[in-house]
Amino acid sequence: MTDLIDPRVVAYAEEHSTAPPTHLGTVAEATRDAFPAWGMMVGVQEGRFLELLVHATSAASVLEIGTFTGYSSLAMAAGLPPGGRIITCELDPVHAATARANIAASPHADRIEVREGPALATVAGLPGPFDLVFIDADKTGYDAYFEAVLPKLAPRGLIVIDNTLQAGRVLDDHDTSASARAVRALNDKLCADRRVVAAFTTIRDGVTLVRHRPAG
Repeated sequence: MTDLIDPRVVAYAEEHSTAPPTHLGTVAEATRDAFPAWGMMVGVQEGRFLELLVHATSAASVLEIGTFTGYSSLAMAAGLPPGGRIITCELDPVHAATARANIAASPHADRIEVREGPALATVAGLPGPFDLVFIDADKTGYDAYFEAVLPKLAPRGLIVIDNTLQAGRVLDDHDTSASARAVRALNDKLCADRRVVAAFTTIRDGVTLVRHRPAG
C-alpha cells in the first residue's frame, strides 16, 4: 500500500506547485544524498502547503516537533510575517546539527531556533501560545505531543499533524506495528474529540489539521 495515492498524481501535484527556492532544493538534495531515511523530509507539495498555512493564518509563533534536516522549518519560515519565529524540536543530535547548518546557510537563519532534546521536555518549558504547531516526529509519541501542545495553542491556532495515513497502513486493522496503531488511535480520537475540530486531508502521506472547537 506504499502507492496509496497514484505516484503520477503526486508528481503532477509537485510539478504544478511553485518550485522551491534554491536553498530548499540544496537541502533536499543533500538530505537524499546523506540520509537513507530521506523520505522523512516533506516534499515540494507539502512544503508549499505548510508555507501557505503559515501565511494564511498570519502565524507569528510556530512550533515544530521533529526537525530532521530543516526542510519543513525553512519552508514554513517563508510564510512568516515580520517578526515571526519558529522553534523546532529535534531529539537526534546528528539531525539537529545538520538542520542548524542548513538553517544558517538560508535566508531565514535569524527566524528559526533548533532545540535539541526530548520534545515533551522542551514543550513543557515553553510558554506559548503558538499560532501554528507542526507535528512530524516519532509516531508512537503523537498523542502525547498533541496533548502537550493543545493547551498552548492560540485561540485561533492550528495544529498540523503529518503522516496520518502511514502509507495506508492505518486502513489495515491487521497491521499491528507500533506506529500504525498509534496513528490509527489518534485519528480515531481526533474525529470524536469534543475539544477540537479536525480535518483529515490526503496530501502526501496524510496531513490532519486541528483547531480548538468554539465554546457552545
